[in-house]
Amino acid sequence: MGDSEVFDELDLKLLHALEIDGRAPFSRIAAVLGVSDQTVARRFRRMGAEAGLRVVGVRDTDRLGRDQWMLRLRCAPEGAEAIGAALARRPDTTWVHLMSAGTEVVCMTMPRTQGDHDDLVFGKLLRTRQIIEITAHQLLHRFYGGRTGWIGKHRPLTDAQAAALRPAVRPGEAGPVRLTPEDEPLIAALKADGRVTYPELQRLTGRSESSVKRRVAALLDSGALYIDTEYDTDRFGFSAATMLWVTADPGALDAVGRAMAEHPEVAHVSAITGPANLMASVVTRDTAELYAYLSARLGTLEGVRHVESAPYLRRFKQLTYPRPAR
Repeated sequence: MGDSEVFDELDLKLLHALEIDGRAPFSRIAAVLGVSDQTVARRFRRMGAEAGLRVVGVRDTDRLGRDQWMLRLRCAPEGAEAIGAALARRPDTTWVHLMSAGTEVVCMTMPRTQGDHDDLVFGKLLRTRQIIEITAHQLLHRFYGGRTGWIGKHRPLTDAQAAALRPAVRPGEAGPVRLTPEDEPLIAALKADGRVTYPELQRLTGRSESSVKRRVAALLDSGALYIDTEYDTDRFGFSAATMLWVTADPGALDAVGRAMAEHPEVAHVSAITGPANLMASVVTRDTAELYAYLSARLGTLEGVRHVESAPYLRRFKQLTYPRPAR
């Protein structure tokens, strides 16, 4: 990976370390990277201020047995910004982007019930005059993304460094995980700051510190919750972020999805319902690299019949809202 003008290889290693274990103490990360605790803390703060780095707790829809939908909203040009901003403020959206020529908003939703989904799609959105067309795609299977970070595909850390940072894997319980009402304050605090300390969690939840530690460990071990990172990829030399809708032959769907999951350009890929049967988020250094990916790596996969692409123009929401100011 080439260094960006602002951030260097050490910053990329710190990002990779946080992808592996977002709650790892700075002292542990510093020991693996061979630098001081103060250096890690300083780099972390600078990336937060200049690249919007956030470490956040995220519910895993697969482990919780909850549906997830991607909505494509074709809007009147004068309405797209307001619609994207309004969707970003909703607690049931996980990311919201302005696409194409600024006339399409794409968002991922995680409704608690089918009624919530119907109310959003058939109620609020259909009554919005500036929306010309709505297409809803249900996510059927995630090949890559979620708890699996993207920057690690570029291997800033060595295998030995990554292994030293990886938390011990304990088997999670089978079947969907159950959350309790008592978990909500805990999850809300981790969603706001995935690195929040246990004493602060004790203060925010009113539970004992030992109880908080046990429950956080149980949620992470079960897979119901994971710690994720968000940041502006452009600040690290990856200026072209693009969404793809891929149509593969039905018999090749699984093979194409698995192959795309291995590509270093792919940050997320899932099978979906609708005319296209795969959606992916691709991050490249520039449009030349995007072209090479589409024409060579993706275009030559057996079973790929059609690819539609659209660049991200603006990100209203990426895991959290509002995004930190740069």
